[in-house]
Amino acid sequence: MLTMKEGGRMAQYHKFDLENWPRREHYRYYTECLKIEFNLTVPVDVKHMLEVCHKKGYRFYPAMIALITQIMNETENFRMCRGKEGELCVWDEIVPNYTIFHEDDQTFSDCWSAYTPDFDALYHGIVEDMEKYGNKKGIKAREGQPANFYCVSCVPWVSFTGCSSRLTNSGEPAFFPVITMGKYQEEQGKMMMPVNLNIAHAVCDGYHASMFFQRLQERLHQFS
Repeated sequence: MLTMKEGGRMAQYHKFDLENWPRREHYRYYTECLKIEFNLTVPVDVKHMLEVCHKKGYRFYPAMIALITQIMNETENFRMCRGKEGELCVWDEIVPNYTIFHEDDQTFSDCWSAYTPDFDALYHGIVEDMEKYGNKKGIKAREGQPANFYCVSCVPWVSFTGCSSRLTNSGEPAFFPVITMGKYQEEQGKMMMPVNLNIAHAVCDGYHASMFFQRLQERLHQFS
Protein backbone atom coordinates (compact mmCIF):
# COMPACT_ATOMS: atom_id res chain seq x y z
CA MET A 1 0.00 0.00 0.00
CA LEU A 2 1.38 3.41 -1.02
CA THR A 3 0.35 6.85 0.18
CA MET A 4 0.48 10.35 -1.23
CA LYS A 5 0.11 13.38 0.99
CA GLU A 6 -1.40 16.50 -0.48
CA GLY A 7 -3.21 19.34 1.17
CA GLY A 8 -2.63 17.81 4.58
CA ARG A 9 -4.57 14.67 3.68
CA MET A 10 -3.15 11.21 3.09
CA ALA A 11 -4.53 9.34 0.08
CA GLN A 12 -3.81 5.65 -0.43
CA TYR A 13 -3.17 3.84 -3.70
CA HIS A 14 -1.59 0.61 -4.89
CA LYS A 15 0.52 -0.29 -7.90
CA PHE A 16 -1.52 -1.85 -10.69
CA ASP A 17 -0.58 -5.23 -12.20
CA LEU A 18 -0.03 -3.92 -15.70
CA GLU A 19 1.58 -7.04 -17.14
CA ASN A 20 -1.50 -9.19 -16.44
CA TRP A 21 -3.98 -6.55 -17.63
CA PRO A 22 -5.74 -7.38 -20.92
CA ARG A 23 -5.54 -3.67 -21.79
CA ARG A 24 -1.75 -3.42 -21.30
CA GLU A 25 -1.06 -2.87 -25.02
CA HIS A 26 -3.84 -0.30 -25.20
CA TYR A 27 -2.43 1.50 -22.15
CA ARG A 28 1.06 1.64 -23.63
CA TYR A 29 -0.24 2.74 -27.02
CA TYR A 30 -2.25 5.62 -25.53
CA THR A 31 0.55 6.73 -23.21
CA GLU A 32 3.46 6.39 -25.64
CA CYS A 33 2.08 6.82 -29.18
CA LEU A 34 -1.30 8.53 -29.20
CA LYS A 35 -1.73 10.54 -26.01
CA ILE A 36 -5.38 11.45 -26.28
CA GLU A 37 -8.48 11.87 -24.20
CA PHE A 38 -12.00 11.22 -25.40
CA ASN A 39 -15.40 12.36 -24.24
CA LEU A 40 -18.91 11.04 -24.57
CA THR A 41 -22.20 12.84 -23.96
CA VAL A 42 -25.31 10.81 -23.16
CA PRO A 43 -28.79 12.07 -22.15
CA VAL A 44 -30.16 10.36 -19.03
CA ASP A 45 -33.68 10.39 -17.62
CA VAL A 46 -33.67 12.07 -14.20
CA LYS A 47 -37.47 12.29 -13.75
CA HIS A 48 -37.69 9.65 -11.01
CA MET A 49 -34.75 11.06 -9.08
CA LEU A 50 -36.19 14.58 -9.27
CA GLU A 51 -39.48 13.30 -7.88
CA VAL A 52 -37.75 11.51 -4.99
CA CYS A 53 -35.58 14.55 -4.24
CA HIS A 54 -38.63 16.82 -4.14
CA LYS A 55 -40.48 14.37 -1.91
CA LYS A 56 -37.62 13.90 0.56
CA GLY A 57 -36.33 17.47 0.45
CA TYR A 58 -32.99 16.52 -1.15
CA ARG A 59 -31.12 19.02 -3.29
CA PHE A 60 -30.70 17.64 -6.80
CA TYR A 61 -27.16 18.85 -7.58
CA PRO A 62 -25.43 17.41 -4.48
CA ALA A 63 -27.56 14.26 -4.80
CA MET A 64 -26.29 13.77 -8.36
CA ILE A 65 -22.70 14.37 -7.23
CA ALA A 66 -23.10 11.73 -4.52
CA LEU A 67 -24.65 9.22 -6.94
CA ILE A 68 -21.98 9.73 -9.60
CA THR A 69 -19.22 9.53 -7.00
CA GLN A 70 -20.49 6.15 -5.84
CA ILE A 71 -20.43 4.83 -9.42
CA MET A 72 -16.96 6.28 -10.07
CA ASN A 73 -15.58 4.46 -7.05
CA GLU A 74 -16.96 1.11 -8.21
CA THR A 75 -14.72 0.95 -11.30
CA GLU A 76 -10.90 0.75 -11.21
CA ASN A 77 -10.55 2.51 -14.57
CA PHE A 78 -11.95 5.71 -13.07
CA ARG A 79 -9.60 5.54 -10.07
CA MET A 80 -6.35 5.09 -11.98
CA CYS A 81 -3.43 7.44 -11.51
CA ARG A 82 0.33 7.65 -11.93
CA GLY A 83 2.57 6.87 -8.98
CA LYS A 84 5.56 8.94 -7.88
CA GLU A 85 7.74 7.29 -10.53
CA GLY A 86 5.10 7.38 -13.26
CA GLU A 87 3.92 3.80 -12.75
CA LEU A 88 0.25 2.91 -13.24
CA CYS A 89 -1.57 2.86 -9.90
CA VAL A 90 -5.13 2.81 -8.56
CA TRP A 91 -6.52 4.96 -5.77
CA ASP A 92 -8.38 3.10 -3.03
CA GLU A 93 -11.05 5.78 -3.41
CA ILE A 94 -11.59 9.08 -5.18
CA VAL A 95 -13.35 12.18 -3.89
CA PRO A 96 -15.58 14.61 -5.79
CA ASN A 97 -14.19 18.02 -6.70
CA TYR A 98 -17.22 20.08 -7.76
CA THR A 99 -18.06 23.65 -8.70
CA ILE A 100 -20.17 26.12 -6.73
CA PHE A 101 -21.75 28.97 -8.72
CA HIS A 102 -21.94 32.49 -7.28
CA GLU A 103 -25.13 34.21 -8.41
CA ASP A 104 -23.99 37.72 -7.50
CA ASP A 105 -20.99 37.92 -9.81
CA GLN A 106 -21.51 34.86 -12.08
CA THR A 107 -18.20 33.25 -11.08
CA PHE A 108 -17.59 29.78 -9.67
CA SER A 109 -15.33 28.16 -7.12
CA ASP A 110 -14.04 24.62 -6.67
CA CYS A 111 -14.90 22.63 -3.57
CA TRP A 112 -14.28 19.03 -2.56
CA SER A 113 -15.81 16.60 -0.08
CA ALA A 114 -14.59 13.41 1.57
CA TYR A 115 -15.87 10.10 0.23
CA THR A 116 -17.94 7.50 2.03
CA PRO A 117 -19.78 4.61 0.31
CA ASP A 118 -22.96 5.40 2.28
CA PHE A 119 -25.14 7.60 0.07
CA ASP A 120 -26.85 9.59 2.82
CA ALA A 121 -23.57 10.31 4.61
CA LEU A 122 -21.91 11.30 1.33
CA TYR A 123 -24.84 13.51 0.30
CA HIS A 124 -25.04 15.32 3.64
CA GLY A 125 -21.26 15.78 3.68
CA ILE A 126 -21.42 17.47 0.28
CA VAL A 127 -24.32 19.69 1.36
CA GLU A 128 -22.50 20.71 4.53
CA ASP A 129 -19.36 21.59 2.58
CA MET A 130 -21.38 23.56 0.04
CA GLU A 131 -22.94 25.59 2.84
CA LYS A 132 -19.63 26.06 4.66
CA TYR A 133 -17.57 27.11 1.65
CA GLY A 134 -20.31 28.36 -0.68
CA ASN A 135 -19.69 32.07 -0.10
CA LYS A 136 -15.93 31.92 -0.55
CA LYS A 137 -14.83 33.42 -3.85
CA GLY A 138 -11.88 32.49 -6.03
CA ILE A 139 -10.90 29.30 -7.83
CA LYS A 140 -10.49 27.22 -4.68
CA ALA A 141 -13.27 27.65 -2.13
CA ARG A 142 -11.87 24.84 -0.01
CA GLU A 143 -8.14 24.44 0.36
CA GLY A 144 -6.32 21.14 0.76
CA GLN A 145 -7.75 19.34 -2.23
CA PRO A 146 -6.40 15.76 -2.05
CA ALA A 147 -4.65 14.13 -4.99
CA ASN A 148 -7.30 11.40 -5.32
CA PHE A 149 -10.03 13.52 -6.90
CA TYR A 150 -12.21 13.58 -9.98
CA CYS A 151 -14.06 16.63 -11.34
CA VAL A 152 -17.83 17.06 -11.55
CA SER A 153 -19.84 20.16 -12.41
CA CYS A 154 -23.11 21.34 -13.93
CA VAL A 155 -24.03 23.82 -16.66
CA PRO A 156 -27.74 24.20 -15.80
CA TRP A 157 -28.42 26.94 -18.36
CA VAL A 158 -28.15 24.82 -21.51
CA SER A 159 -28.98 21.31 -22.65
CA PHE A 160 -25.92 20.48 -24.73
CA THR A 161 -25.23 17.60 -27.13
CA GLY A 162 -21.46 17.63 -26.72
CA CYS A 163 -18.84 18.99 -24.34
CA SER A 164 -15.04 19.11 -24.38
CA SER A 165 -12.93 21.42 -22.26
CA ARG A 166 -9.75 19.80 -20.96
CA LEU A 167 -6.31 20.73 -22.27
CA THR A 168 -2.93 19.82 -20.78
CA ASN A 169 0.13 22.05 -21.15
CA SER A 170 2.46 19.08 -20.88
CA GLY A 171 0.76 17.11 -23.61
CA GLU A 172 0.17 14.28 -21.14
CA PRO A 173 -3.49 13.32 -20.69
CA ALA A 174 -4.78 13.42 -17.13
CA PHE A 175 -6.22 10.15 -15.87
CA PHE A 176 -8.89 11.58 -13.57
CA PRO A 177 -12.43 11.71 -15.01
CA VAL A 178 -14.28 14.95 -15.68
CA ILE A 179 -18.08 14.86 -15.51
CA THR A 180 -20.25 17.74 -16.76
CA MET A 181 -24.03 17.79 -16.40
CA GLY A 182 -26.36 20.09 -18.34
CA LYS A 183 -29.88 21.47 -18.17
CA TYR A 184 -32.65 18.89 -17.88
CA GLN A 185 -35.82 19.32 -19.91
CA GLU A 186 -39.01 17.36 -20.53
CA GLU A 187 -39.08 15.12 -23.58
CA GLN A 188 -42.01 12.76 -24.25
CA GLY A 189 -42.88 12.34 -20.60
CA LYS A 190 -39.25 11.97 -19.49
CA MET A 191 -36.91 14.53 -17.94
CA MET A 192 -33.72 14.26 -19.97
CA MET A 193 -30.40 15.68 -18.84
CA PRO A 194 -27.11 15.54 -20.81
CA VAL A 195 -24.11 14.11 -18.98
CA ASN A 196 -20.60 14.30 -20.42
CA LEU A 197 -17.69 12.07 -19.44
CA ASN A 198 -14.16 13.15 -20.39
CA ILE A 199 -11.26 10.79 -19.67
CA ALA A 200 -7.87 9.60 -20.92
CA HIS A 201 -8.04 6.79 -23.48
CA ALA A 202 -5.05 5.19 -21.74
CA VAL A 203 -7.22 4.04 -18.84
CA CYS A 204 -10.70 3.89 -20.36
CA ASP A 205 -12.33 2.69 -23.57
CA GLY A 206 -15.79 3.14 -25.00
CA TYR A 207 -16.95 0.05 -23.13
CA HIS A 208 -16.05 1.45 -19.71
CA ALA A 209 -17.64 4.79 -20.56
CA SER A 210 -20.79 3.04 -21.76
CA MET A 211 -20.99 0.98 -18.56
CA PHE A 212 -20.78 4.18 -16.54
CA PHE A 213 -23.81 5.63 -18.32
CA GLN A 214 -25.70 2.35 -18.08
CA ARG A 215 -25.12 2.16 -14.33
CA LEU A 216 -25.99 5.82 -13.91
CA GLN A 217 -29.34 5.38 -15.65
CA GLU A 218 -30.11 2.26 -13.63
CA ARG A 219 -29.35 4.06 -10.35
CA LEU A 220 -31.47 7.02 -11.41
CA HIS A 221 -34.45 4.74 -12.01
CA GLN A 222 -33.85 2.88 -8.73
CA PHE A 223 -33.10 5.93 -6.60
CA SER A 224 -34.91 5.80 -3.29
